[in-house]
Amino acid sequence: MSKNPIHVIGGGLAGSEAAWQIAEAGVPVVLHEMRPVRGTDAHKTDGLAELVCSNSFRSDDAENNAVGLLHAEMRLAGSLIMSAGDANQVPAGGALAVDRDGFSDAVTAKIEAHPLITIQREEVPGLPPEDWDQAIIATGPLTAPSLAQSIAEATGADALAFFDAIAPIVHFDTIDMNTAWFQSRYDKVGPGGTGKDYINCPMDKDQYLAFVAALLEGQKTEFKQWEGTPYFDGCLPIEVMAERGVETLRYGPMKPMGLTNVHNPTVKAYAVVQLRQDNALGTLYNMVGFQTKLKHAEQVRIFRTIPGLANADFARLGGLHRNTYINSPTLLDPSLQLKSRPGLRFAGQITGCEGYVESAAIGLLAGRFAAAERLGEAPSLPPSTTAFGALLNHITGGHIVSDDEPGKRSFQPMNVNFGLFPPVEAPKAEGKRLRGKDKTVAKRHAITSRALADCRQWLGLPARAEAAE
Repeated sequence: MSKNPIHVIGGGLAGSEAAWQIAEAGVPVVLHEMRPVRGTDAHKTDGLAELVCSNSFRSDDAENNAVGLLHAEMRLAGSLIMSAGDANQVPAGGALAVDRDGFSDAVTAKIEAHPLITIQREEVPGLPPEDWDQAIIATGPLTAPSLAQSIAEATGADALAFFDAIAPIVHFDTIDMNTAWFQSRYDKVGPGGTGKDYINCPMDKDQYLAFVAALLEGQKTEFKQWEGTPYFDGCLPIEVMAERGVETLRYGPMKPMGLTNVHNPTVKAYAVVQLRQDNALGTLYNMVGFQTKLKHAEQVRIFRTIPGLANADFARLGGLHRNTYINSPTLLDPSLQLKSRPGLRFAGQITGCEGYVESAAIGLLAGRFAAAERLGEAPSLPPSTTAFGALLNHITGGHIVSDDEPGKRSFQPMNVNFGLFPPVEAPKAEGKRLRGKDKTVAKRHAITSRALADCRQWLGLPARAEAAE
C-alpha cells in the first residue's frame, strides 16, 4: 500500500533524525533543506546535521549524567545521530565529542542512501501547505525570517529569540606545549579517551585579572536590531560571564580544579583555559566555554595573552547567531503537534530545548509520532521516567508560568537534567544510611536504572538480562 510522504523542513540534527525515524518505520519522507540555495550566518557547508557551535555531545556517562542517559536511550531507539557520533568520535575525557566534518558526512550519506527519503534543496518560505497533512518543522535556531514570521502569525505569538555563541578553534601546532599540557580534569577517561584529552593553559592571579579586564574592555560586535535579547545561561559569551563578577570565570569554564601542571607540579594554577580536540586528525582544538561576541581582531589580541597561546593561529574565530524558539507549553500538545493545526509538528531547538543531543532527541520523537499517525496508530508517548519523557514534558507542559506576571514569557530553553525527572527514593545500603554525595549518586543511579528499563519497555525491547552470578 502506497503512503503519502511526511514532509520534514530543516536538515539539521533534529530534522535528519526525524526523517530517519520516519523512513525506518516504513513511511516515505521528503526532507527540505534550504542550504545551499540559501545560507545562514553560522553554517559553512551544505551538509546535513552540520555542527555550528561545539563539537561535543557532552557527557557520555549514562549512569551519572542526564545527557549521557539520553545518549543511551537514543541508541536504544536506533538514533542516526548517535550512530554517526559514535562512528566519528574524538577523545574528550568523559564527553562524547566528534569530528564535525566526518559526523556531518556520515549523516548526509545515510540520509541520501535511504530509499524512502527524498532530499529537496529549497527554502520553504511559509508554513507547510494544507495538502502536506503530516509535516515537521525542524528549522532550528536559524529559522529563515519568512518562515519565522509565518509561524508567529499562525500561532498568534511572537517567537522569542536569543544569541547562541560560537567558540574559537586553534591550530594545534601553534599551541606552546612547553607551557600547556595534556590532562582531563581529575584524569577522567571517557569514550575513546586516555584521561589526557584536554590541553590546559595555566594562569596565575595577575594574568587572570589582566585577562578578565581585557575581556571587559575589548570591543564587542553590536546587534542593534536585537539588543536586549536574552542569552541562554548554558551558552553565555565569555565576556558576559566576566561581567557577572571577577571570579565568575574561575568557577566556570576556567576553574583550575582537578588539574596539575606537569611543567610545575608544586604550583597550583589560579585559573586554567582548556582546549578540546575538534577533529579526528587532532590538528584543531576548540577553546572550551569561550563563545564570544568580541570583534575578531580583539579575539586574536586578547586570546593570545593566554599562556601557551601567544602564537596561536585561529582556524575559526568566535561569533554569534540568532536563535528562535516558540512558546511550546502553550502551543504544542504532548506529541509535539501544533494545537491549532493537527498534523503539523515542531522538533529540535525551535521547540525550546537546548543542545545537540536534546534537539536530535526531540526530532526522534517527532518522527516516531508522525510515522505512527501515518500508519494509523496513536503516537506512543515515552514514560515520564525516561530522559525522552522528561525532556518532552518540559517542552510541552512541564513549565510553570508565574501568576505574578501575567502575560510574561518565562519559558526558556533547557538542557536535559535530573531536575526534570520524577523523584525517586535512593536505595538504602544494608546497615548504612546514605548521606550527602553518596545519597546523590545513589539517587542518580536509581533514576538512570529506572529510565533505561522503562525506555526498553516503551520501545518493545527485551528487558536487559542480569548477570548469572
